[in-house]
Amino acid sequence: MQQASKISVIITTYNRPDALAAVLDACFCQDDNNFEIIIADDGSTHNTRQCIARLKGRSPVPLRHVWQPDEGFRAARARNQGILAASGDYIVFLDGDCVPQPSFVSQHRKLARPGYLVTGSRVLLSPGYTLRMLAERIDVCKLGFWDKLKLRLTGDLNKFLQTVLTLPDFGRESRRFSWRRIKSCNLGVWRSDLTLVNGFDESFHGWGHEDSDLVVRLFNAGVMRKEGAFATEVYHLWHRENERSLEDRNRNIVLRRANDKTVLATQGLQSAGPRGGARRSAAMAPLPTSGT
Repeated sequence: MQQASKISVIITTYNRPDALAAVLDACFCQDDNNFEIIIADDGSTHNTRQCIARLKGRSPVPLRHVWQPDEGFRAARARNQGILAASGDYIVFLDGDCVPQPSFVSQHRKLARPGYLVTGSRVLLSPGYTLRMLAERIDVCKLGFWDKLKLRLTGDLNKFLQTVLTLPDFGRESRRFSWRRIKSCNLGVWRSDLTLVNGFDESFHGWGHEDSDLVVRLFNAGVMRKEGAFATEVYHLWHRENERSLEDRNRNIVLRRANDKTVLATQGLQSAGPRGGARRSAAMAPLPTSGT
């Protein structure tokens, strides 16, 4: 079975350097170092830039920071810029508040199979434990069986078995499309498949469903799903909900595209989208000269 020769982990972030530091520390401790890190920054200020610069020197893998101006929630564009900057043949999308376990990259490599994407799994942390973890620099991935069980019983974790049990790559494929657990905070996709559908659609503005749209279009192009639960878990740090005034609009677009079998993003990686659009280089806008 074909395996990815090199993986690019694209981490999306926006003005949360303490969480990003925890994510990067976990990435530096992976049991598979044949990958690179691309930080796709949706307009953070200098605090994030300084955090990355401080950590970059001890990264065991190549690390690159790409930035775009803050013009509202534009995660789709940030991820596309990350794809353009990446060199791997397999892309794993990770959010800057999702702390991966040490086997995260190696498990995604094991699950990668041509013709499939992998929808990863997340474990939600409570608000209180998130604050404590960041303040005390707790390495949640090193907690033992009983510590994790205690956190589950106190409501600080929403899952337990997924944090202590890894299941083999068996019976994970699905031949039918489902909306369940579509999250680009933990998603593995072949680069060739992303190119096939023109990447994320940058016409999605505001929070919501740009990741569902990508998976719908991949399914319309013939790419199937594999479940990453009990193998690819990340610890999702608590945060306040984003402003969601455009969620219904975005969801309706996805429903329409699922119905009419849309494949290409209107405004995506290439100028070959159905209504054109200028080609962009992989270079991002310059970083700001002063923080705000």
